[in-house]
Amino acid sequence: MRIEQAEVIVTSPDRNFITLKLTTDTGITGLGDGTLNGREPAVVSYLKDSVAPLLIGRDAHQIEDTWQFLYRSAYWRRGPVTMAAISAVDVALWDIKAKAAGMPLYQLLGGASRTGILAYGHGSGASTEELFDSIRMHQEMGFQAIRVQSGVPGLRAIYGVTPSKTDAGVVTDPGSPDADQHYEPAQRAARPPEEDWDTRAYLRHLPGVFEAVRNEFGPDLPLLHDGHHRMTPIQAAKLGKALEPYDLFWLEDCTPAENQEALRLVRQHTTTPLAIGEVFNSVWDYRQLISEQLIDYVRSSVTHTGGISHLRKILDFAAQYQIKSGIHGPTDISPVGMAAALHLDLAIHNFGIQEYMPHGQRTNSVFQQSYSFIEGYLHPGERPGLGVDLDVDAAGRYPYETAYLPFNRLKDGTVHDW
Repeated sequence: MRIEQAEVIVTSPDRNFITLKLTTDTGITGLGDGTLNGREPAVVSYLKDSVAPLLIGRDAHQIEDTWQFLYRSAYWRRGPVTMAAISAVDVALWDIKAKAAGMPLYQLLGGASRTGILAYGHGSGASTEELFDSIRMHQEMGFQAIRVQSGVPGLRAIYGVTPSKTDAGVVTDPGSPDADQHYEPAQRAARPPEEDWDTRAYLRHLPGVFEAVRNEFGPDLPLLHDGHHRMTPIQAAKLGKALEPYDLFWLEDCTPAENQEALRLVRQHTTTPLAIGEVFNSVWDYRQLISEQLIDYVRSSVTHTGGISHLRKILDFAAQYQIKSGIHGPTDISPVGMAAALHLDLAIHNFGIQEYMPHGQRTNSVFQQSYSFIEGYLHPGERPGLGVDLDVDAAGRYPYETAYLPFNRLKDGTVHDW
C-alpha cells in the first residue's frame, strides 16, 4: 500500500489548524495534526516544500522507518516545526494502518488498559466569585478534575483566565466551553497582544485562592494549576511549598524547563507534584528530568512531539520511573491531534490524566469526531482509525488568519516569559 497523495489543509473555524491528509493507492486516507499555535505558516511550508514530496510512493505501513527517515535524513533535527511536521505524518500513517486493519487505533497500540480517560477542565475567573461559578459550570459539564487559574489584583490580563467580556463587549459566561476559546489561543491581530505581569503579587495571591476553593468544594476534587513558566526556581519552590496544604494534583510548568537542573531545587523544597513539558518536542528534552525523577507528569502533546510513535517512547521511558502521562490538550490541538492522544491514553499503562478543552461548534463542523466525553471521562470510540473525518468543503470556508500569542511585560517594561 503506497502513499499516492499528500495534501496540507489549512483552516481557521475557531482558530488556525493544519491538517495533513495522506491518500494511498488503495483509496484509504489518513489525517495528521501539524498545528503549531502562532507559527502555523512555518509548518505548512515545511510540510509542503520538504516533507510531502518525500512521501509519495512510500509504503504506508512502514511507520517507524518513515519516522526515522524524516527525523534523521534532514540532519537539522528536533525543534517544534520539524517535530510538528513529523507528527502530522506519523499520526496520518497510524490512521491509515488502523483503517486498513479495520480496528480503532488503540487496538494496534496493544488494546485498552482502562475503560475511560479521566480529563480535567479549565476553571478560571478574574474574581473568586467568577472562579467558583466556572468550577461549578465545569462540574455540571461532567468534569471531575479542575485546573484553577485566577486573576491577580492589580493585573489587567492573566494567562488562563477567561475575560468577563469579549473584545466585542459581550459578557461571556466564564464557565462555558466557548469561553475557553478566549483566553489561550493565538489572537487574530497584526501584532502580538501585550499583557502585564507581577510575580510577587501572584505568589502572594494564589495560596489564598486555593484555600478558598478547598473551603468551597472540599478535599476530594482534584485541583491543578499552571504557572506557565513564569517563576524562577526559588519562586517555584516557594509556591509549591505554600500550596501543599491544598493537595494539588499537580503544579504545571512552574519554571522554564530548558534549565532542567533547576527542577532539582524545586524538588528539594516541595512535595507538590510537578508537571512539565508542553513546549518540549523530543525525548532529549526529558532525559534528565525523567532519569533523575524531577517531575511526576509528562505534558507533551502528540501533535508537537513527533506523533504517537515518539511520544509512546517517551512515556515508556517515563514509566520506568513511575512518571505518568498528562498529555497537552487545549483547543490549539485539533480534533485530529486530540483523537490521537486519546488512543494513546487508552493503551498505555502509566496514564495520569488528560487535558480537555471542548472545541467550538465551527471546529466540530469541520472535524467530525467519534470520541466522547461522559461523566468526566473521554473515550476515542470504536470506529476504525482515529475516528475523525475532515470535511474539506467546510474547511475551505474558513481561510487562515494571521494570529499571535500574547506576551508579557513587567512593570518596568521588561519582556517576561509568557
